[in-house]
Amino acid sequence: MDQWLTIEVFDGEHSASLWRLSRGDALTEAALTNGAEQWVWHEHRWGVVLEIEFATGEQRDAFRTLPVVTAALDAVPDPARGLLVYPGRGGGAGSRMPRTPRPLPMAGAGAVPVPVESVRMGLAEPLPPMFSEVG
Repeated sequence: MDQWLTIEVFDGEHSASLWRLSRGDALTEAALTNGAEQWVWHEHRWGVVLEIEFATGEQRDAFRTLPVVTAALDAVPDPARGLLVYPGRGGGAGSRMPRTPRPLPMAGAGAVPVPVESVRMGLAEPLPPMFSEVG
């Protein structure tokens, strides 16, 4: 069964595209020499995604622990929040169904007014004479 590894790199101090130019050849060479069957790069406005397919999970895990891979991942533009590495396909795979847009929150939106009940007030009617006299 095919085993994918996804590496997502986000822009930081410099762009992720520059990181790809400097580290991408070393990553793809290491992938090929360690059993990768195919790979694909995806460019996004927020960064880059590398998806690599291996024949087995052992090959995928061995690739992940290589020193050249560790060095490339340590050199991402934002080391604190700019890197995601996970098994499977991810960022560049896309969605089969496009997302439906949500309604936008309106700045002047408010609560719907509660309907006001009209109340009629008046004086009570006097009791008829047969109930008012006891006797």
